Amino acid sequence: MNDPIGDMLTRIRNAQMRGKSTVSTPASKLRGWVLDVLTAEGYIRGYEAGTDDRGHPTLEISLKYYEGTPVIRELKRVSKPGRRVYMGVKDIPSVRQGLGLSIVSTPKGVMSDASARAANVGGEVLCTIF
Repeated sequence: MNDPIGDMLTRIRNAQMRGKSTVSTPASKLRGWVLDVLTAEGYIRGYEAGTDDRGHPTLEISLKYYEGTPVIRELKRVSKPGRRVYMGVKDIPSVRQGLGLSIVSTPKGVMSDASARAANVGGEVLCTIF
């Protein structure tokens, strides 16, 4: 797999289109950090670490719905393995006039765009959520 974050976002997108309550993805530290931001911002209920039938570590993501519709309306990968996108603190995009958020990988950790502006750090823009 070339793009683990892109794979996780696609799994979440597909599971929400099918109305699933949970979705499983292979575990990694970066995926966990991205899920921490999504949980803190209220886009997913949470996630748990587990193992699959072969014993490989997985993350079980609990998706969030409001009146039957998914809370996450749009989920886009910005920085891809073929083209990394780095931005300074002043250049971090505001998603839908502040209604959405960008997830940024900074030297101080993975955080939302608002947290990155507050900490005055830039970095790699991983994805945008609305």
